[in-house]
Amino acid sequence: MTLALIFPGQGSQYVGMGKSLAAAYGAARDTFAEADGVLDFRLSALMADGPGDSLTATKNAQPAILAYSVAVLRIVGERLGPVALAAGHSLGEFSAHVAAGTLSFRSALEAVRLRGELMYQAGLDRPGTMAAVLGLDDSTLEEVCAKVDRGICVPANFNSGGQVVISGDAAGVEQGMALASDAGAKRVLPLNVSGAFHSPLMEPAARGLRDHLEAIEFENPAYPVVSNVTARPVTSGARARDLLVEQLTAPVRWAASVSAMVEAGVDRFLELGPGTVLCGLNKRNARGVRCTSLGELADLEVFGG
Repeated sequence: MTLALIFPGQGSQYVGMGKSLAAAYGAARDTFAEADGVLDFRLSALMADGPGDSLTATKNAQPAILAYSVAVLRIVGERLGPVALAAGHSLGEFSAHVAAGTLSFRSALEAVRLRGELMYQAGLDRPGTMAAVLGLDDSTLEEVCAKVDRGICVPANFNSGGQVVISGDAAGVEQGMALASDAGAKRVLPLNVSGAFHSPLMEPAARGLRDHLEAIEFENPAYPVVSNVTARPVTSGARARDLLVEQLTAPVRWAASVSAMVEAGVDRFLELGPGTVLCGLNKRNARGVRCTSLGELADLEVFGG
């Protein structure tokens, strides 16, 4: 078996997350307590009890998902066996680097808390939005964005074949949605987000994150982590730092990242963290390759490695 670990990104958070894990596993309780101490507020209480609007706020959702993913990793760690590769969707790339030892949990928590704050502020300073486009191939979607002349509209997430998210300012995304419909998109759905993530409008956030990450120690990962930006394995801590910054303004090439792992011989994926989004995407991105979501107590109780 050639195993890859994959970690979810923002949007997988939900009120009640972590409650059952903390009740059943000391490793989860310790992880959430550690997160509370690092961030100097009761993140674990917000995860368990809400309110939902506070948990969904970017500055809270990002460390909450990271803490949950690391808790799951610590619960199953001894049962995993050798890991060949890891990857994470947007925010999840930080979780992947914690798993690979590139970053400490503390450093990653502090970084993603700041990342969320910077992304939210960038959205206030330069308002933007995002939309999901279903039913167009990647090249057609790129052509659609290239035709936009009323503002900024860029591909932000290549999630799977026929599922792409666009990002930019309101005028640009509105025109992009119309052009995508004209090009034959099956559905075009505006997203409820606080900014134009993975677009040039996030450049101020990228600068702030770079300043912060330059003061953090990055080790070379114990196993390669596939970058969202390049869809290629990263083996250098210094390169990982640069790509985590670049990721804020570049599209998430998730489908290509999964394909690269399959081409490298991966024949089993484990999704570590809340939700089942990534295994769902793998039904298109890695047909026939086993993917197991480990996020709920029941999943962990039956996981045998």
